[in-house]
Amino acid sequence: MKEQCLCKLISPEEIDKIQKDLPDAETISDMAEFFKVFGDSSRLTLIYYLSRAELCVADLAALAGMSPSAVSHQLKTLRLMRLVKNRKEGTVVYYSLDDSHIDSLFKDALEHILEEK
Repeated sequence: MKEQCLCKLISPEEIDKIQKDLPDAETISDMAEFFKVFGDSSRLTLIYYLSRAELCVADLAALAGMSPSAVSHQLKTLRLMRLVKNRKEGTVVYYSLDDSHIDSLFKDALEHILEEK
């Protein structure tokens, strides 16, 4: 038997609909992994710079004060989670945010944090 909250009673139909709309366990797990990527300040710094311009590893390293190898390592993680994409022009690889969703997520999180200050 399902327990009912004493502060607000919702119908069994509403409970069933809410539970039915829950994404499956694999999707929830994928979302958790996705958000873990945002838990690193170096990656967030790179996302910020890439929200401003398409950049190569050397430019990102200079902006972020990181070594090119450290930037490459973080970009690999961001690429695997589809947060950034790359394109090659000659021998140079340029990086940008994968799509507008990533830019929106970053800007919404930043706005949320700044409104608390």
